[in-house]
Amino acid sequence: MKKSMKFLAVAALAAVGFGIIAADHIDAPAVQGTTADITDYYAFQGENTSNLVFVANVQGLLSPSATGSASFDENVMVEFNIDNTGDNVEDLVIQAIPRDGKMYFFGPVAPGTPGATSMVQENATNMVSVDITPYGSNAITASNNGMMAFAGPRDDPFFFDFGKFTDILAGNATGFDANGTDTFAGSNVMSVVIEVPKSSLGGSGTLNTWVEAKKK
Repeated sequence: MKKSMKFLAVAALAAVGFGIIAADHIDAPAVQGTTADITDYYAFQGENTSNLVFVANVQGLLSPSATGSASFDENVMVEFNIDNTGDNVEDLVIQAIPRDGKMYFFGPVAPGTPGATSMVQENATNMVSVDITPYGSNAITASNNGMMAFAGPRDDPFFFDFGKFTDILAGNATGFDANGTDTFAGSNVMSVVIEVPKSSLGGSGTLNTWVEAKKK
C-alpha cells in the first residue's frame, strides 16, 4: 500500500459517546447493497476495562448462502473517527483496509486531513493485521501493541421489528409487542473489530466517535 492512496467518504454513521449505537440497514439509497454500506456501529468498554472496542458492520442482510462468497472490498476503507476535544472534528482515526485476505489496521493516529477525504496512514506507529476469518470458521484474532483485531462474517446482532415499525408509521399499531419479531434474524454482516487501550485515545472526558466507509 502507498501512503498516497486517497479515500473519499461514501457512507458515514455517527454515534456520540461510548455505549450508544446506531443502525442504517436499509435506508441509505446511495450505498444500499454495496460493499460500502454500513449497517451498525458499536463503541463500548472491553472485557479488559482499560480498553475500548470499536465495531463497524458492513454489507448487511447477507443470507447464509450469500455469506460464503462475501468479501471485503479492497477499494473501501473503514475509518473509525475519534474526537477527544469536543469540537466534533476527528483528532484520531483508526483505518481498516483489506488486502490479500488480511485486514490491516493503522492507528489510532492523527489524520492527515480531517473530513471526507483521507490519506492512508501506513507509517502509523500503532498497527495490527489479522487474517480475515472465513465463513463458518472459528474467529481469527491478532494482537499487537496492546491492540486486538478481527475481521470477517458474523451473525447480524441488531434486533429490530421492522414489520411492526411500519405498522406504527401507518397508524395500524400503537406500539411494539413485548417480544417482537427480529427482522434481521438469520442474516449476516461483515464485521470489522478493533480493541485499543483507552490510553491511546487521548482526552480526559467523553469521547465522540463515528465511522465512515471511504472509497479509493
